[in-house]
Amino acid sequence: MIRTASFALPFFCSFALSVLAQDTRHVAEPVIPPACIVLRAQLHAEKNTLREADEQRLDTDRIQKAIDTCGSGRAVALRTDGAANAFLTGPLELREGVTLLVEKGVTLYASRDPKLYDTQPGGCGTSGPDSRPCRPLLSVKDVKNAAIMGEGTIDGRGGSTLLGKTYSWWQQSRAAEPTNLKYSAPRLLVASHADGLILYRIRLHNSANFHVAVNGTDGFTAWGVHLLTPTIRGTDARNTDGIDPGSSQNVTITKSWIDNGDDNIAIKAGVHHMSVIDNHFYSGHGMSMGSEARDESEILVDTLTLDHTTSGIRIKSNVQRGGMVRGVVYRNLCMRDVAVPISISPFYNGQTTDGIDDLGLKGSFTPDYKGIRVENVLSLTPGIVQVAGLNPEHPTEITLDGVEVRGVKPEQVRARYSNITFGPKGANFTFSGTGVTNTPPAPKLQMDFSCANKFVPYQD
Repeated sequence: MIRTASFALPFFCSFALSVLAQDTRHVAEPVIPPACIVLRAQLHAEKNTLREADEQRLDTDRIQKAIDTCGSGRAVALRTDGAANAFLTGPLELREGVTLLVEKGVTLYASRDPKLYDTQPGGCGTSGPDSRPCRPLLSVKDVKNAAIMGEGTIDGRGGSTLLGKTYSWWQQSRAAEPTNLKYSAPRLLVASHADGLILYRIRLHNSANFHVAVNGTDGFTAWGVHLLTPTIRGTDARNTDGIDPGSSQNVTITKSWIDNGDDNIAIKAGVHHMSVIDNHFYSGHGMSMGSEARDESEILVDTLTLDHTTSGIRIKSNVQRGGMVRGVVYRNLCMRDVAVPISISPFYNGQTTDGIDDLGLKGSFTPDYKGIRVENVLSLTPGIVQVAGLNPEHPTEITLDGVEVRGVKPEQVRARYSNITFGPKGANFTFSGTGVTNTPPAPKLQMDFSCANKFVPYQD
């Protein structure tokens, strides 16, 4: 389902360091396989809403049966039928080599019935001590070469009132926040030991919780994914991360559009050889690493626009969840209206933005950031630039080469326990603080990178 070919320059070969910091596969645009069966829609959604009378007309069984019997190398196609444009489902499990193909004009809606996602009776969709984890809407576990493709939409309905409740998934999440109360909500897609997993051109909307979580996987490709949450602007969609790989290697996320209510991408612990190339981020918390930032290496972020995200480049962790981070390259990034263009901190506090002051936390997972390179990064608007290491024994080591934050004020630039190296293109700021070194001490910006025509409206 995926051809082999190399990306054209300048994506992977601009300088020697980036050859290591990336997916080791040769990744090319996926190919949609032939269908083993076509399932026709039986429900009609108008203005992204199903009739209340249709909320019990589940398509779960017929979709799951088709997936189970399809066979490797083929697709289960979901297709419109006249005015019928919707499918309604509870949790589904993908099988080895099978593609779920959601065709253009089709929306696969998640059921609003929390009981369908129970791992223990009555535990999903609740808060407090009786809350239990929920099953994801889509599960890919211990299978290879599964895929979700098509130009249709998968909608988690995170903002819709749950059946039998007075609140939505998102309202439950926000209500639990002030006291850090335990609560449960289903993720849209969870993959575990799913080598060769592909997401291609699919629209992912309104997840109740994280959209895509991938763990224990060698080879994951997200190509042309359009992720939009919430679809009703101004709605509060807490804790709706976009794509979160963890404990995986050989990961590529490319040509995708991500607009959501938390980290656009969050790289979790144990990720190696990952490429994030030619993507657009909108609302969200930016290009994040952590907060479980330990044992991460050889990661390339190249050609990315961040348009009004809260942060741009963000590495976040603390002594209760940190560790070694090595060989991370950020290159050719454009930002505007980003409050914190660069934040590298071992003092994550659970909030949207981090500081560089020691929180006094106790733990044995020492954040240690080395070999970080930032090249050709331009923020058109001012914001905070901060780099911190944990202590004198674990300074952060970072190289800046052609980095400009226009209008940045000296008080917005801060650091501690960091060794800063400036490349020949320099930066338009310098750092000071306890345990901070700048080499050379007075860099002069020689910017040859432009963000002209890089900012474009979100494409769905």
